[in-house]
Amino acid sequence: MQGQRLSILEAFILGIVQGLTEFLPVSSSGHLELGKAILGDTSVPQESMLFTVVVHFATALATMVIYRADIARITAGLFQFKNNNEFRFSLKIVISMIPAAAIGVLFSKEIETLFDRQILLVGLMLWVTGLLLVVADRAKNTEKQVSFRHSIIIGIAQAIAILPGISRSGATISTSVLLGVDRTQAASFSFLMVVPLILGKIAKDLIDGGLHLNGDQIDVLLVGFSAAFFTGLFACSWMIKLVRSAQLKYFSYYCFIVGTLAIGYQISLSAG
Repeated sequence: MQGQRLSILEAFILGIVQGLTEFLPVSSSGHLELGKAILGDTSVPQESMLFTVVVHFATALATMVIYRADIARITAGLFQFKNNNEFRFSLKIVISMIPAAAIGVLFSKEIETLFDRQILLVGLMLWVTGLLLVVADRAKNTEKQVSFRHSIIIGIAQAIAILPGISRSGATISTSVLLGVDRTQAASFSFLMVVPLILGKIAKDLIDGGLHLNGDQIDVLLVGFSAAFFTGLFACSWMIKLVRSAQLKYFSYYCFIVGTLAIGYQISLSAG
């Protein structure tokens, strides 16, 4: 049954939420679910997922703009098949994608149900994100380069972050820092490793017919996309500076507060 669609204003607000929270370690998917619940989004799960995919594509494009020089160098290195730094870094990106890609392919239907206003889950996972940020912010000796072993572990962290409420950037950057990886490279690796996954996800859904687009959704999707893209450009640059200066712990406080509010909100709805 067709639900009530998002309004232009709601799409704009959620686009801004996505643009900020994709790069800041507070869980973009969790905030999108909270935002849709607060705004009263009653769209069916497939349409809700379509909006989520579109705004994630917008932030992936923002990443590509910020890191365009790195992406060009990495792409060239991948196709040169030379044992140089660019080629090895490209392989590490590919390796890091495997866990999340496997989970996405094998459990796509189950994942879709997680994006249907699971507010209690979001609240609990925001607490997990907060705890991870607290631990990572205390990490010392972060001077290593990403190794092949690191890329596998960071990839597993990214796969776990499919759960709404666990920040993808928070999980992958924190994991990198805890492994001793240089903070600047940890941020770069985290942001670059998700781009192929998002593009692959969109391609897969288009081929499988998993994305259902109605004509009256186009304006909403365009507004959400634009808001997420331009906000993402700002947030990505800001996050790089924050990681360098080891200020992740402040976001943990935010995750604890929002997670607690989300849990309380869901409990109050259940009680009512």
